[in-house]
Amino acid sequence: MIAVVRAGPLTTVQDRGRPGYAHLGVPRSGALDAPALSRANALVGNHSGAAGLETTLTGCAFRLPSGGVIAVTGAIARVRVEGVPVSLDAPVSVPAGGLVDVGRATVGVRSYVAVAGGLAVPPVLGSRSTDTLSGLGPSRLRDGDQLPLGPALGRDGLPLGQAAPGSGAAISAGSINLAVRLGPRDDWFTSAAVETLLTTAYTVSPNSNRVGARLAGAALARADAPARELPSEGVVLGAVQVPADGQPLVFLADHPTTGGYPVIAVVTDVTGLAQARPGSTVRFHGPER
Repeated sequence: MIAVVRAGPLTTVQDRGRPGYAHLGVPRSGALDAPALSRANALVGNHSGAAGLETTLTGCAFRLPSGGVIAVTGAIARVRVEGVPVSLDAPVSVPAGGLVDVGRATVGVRSYVAVAGGLAVPPVLGSRSTDTLSGLGPSRLRDGDQLPLGPALGRDGLPLGQAAPGSGAAISAGSINLAVRLGPRDDWFTSAAVETLLTTAYTVSPNSNRVGARLAGAALARADAPARELPSEGVVLGAVQVPADGQPLVFLADHPTTGGYPVIAVVTDVTGLAQARPGSTVRFHGPER
């Protein structure tokens, strides 16, 4: 097991999530930076779908009473084992009772911690992920929690410490460029608004979370009369929803499955937003239908 010493502001258990349940009102959830978690799992010999920890900004600390092997990927942060600095993106042996401390992120937002064997909390609808919107899955970590580990089997056949090629994602401290496909409700907006979306820089709001990245910038004006309303309809990961104030919101892993504001476009890969700090610059490009 792991014994949590410092949970941090938001540390959750995450894996690939639980796709396929939107018709039941259940979002996918799962790691926001899926390539980072996959890489961490590969480094410790886990299968790519094993559950690990997703930390937020200030990291977390825990002990391994029986020892084991860990890897930390994602945000750039100082990691120590028993007070000794260790490398990111590498397998690290932890002695029995050893303290692992994942520090504050200096670049990016979320670190991913894999432990050989994976976190063996009970799955819900086939996933061990914490869903912060619906409350499914294990609760966010608290100081003193104990989480069980599975056997270290290395089911993907990767030798310990061998990461799958290309599984990591670069973290940018500068502008984040997001490809979008316009629609399904781009016709609810003026042509000038669509042009604005594709040519104007936005900044990530501090009010962003696992549900969605709120952006601040030029408002996107509707082409319809103010009294016109959209019945609630399904939304997907990456949907760029535009509320009444015209400020776009990009839905992330814990997004609701329906929404009543028009979706002007859909981001094809939201990984960049997983590590976007408040104030980061976001630019959209496209369109592709």
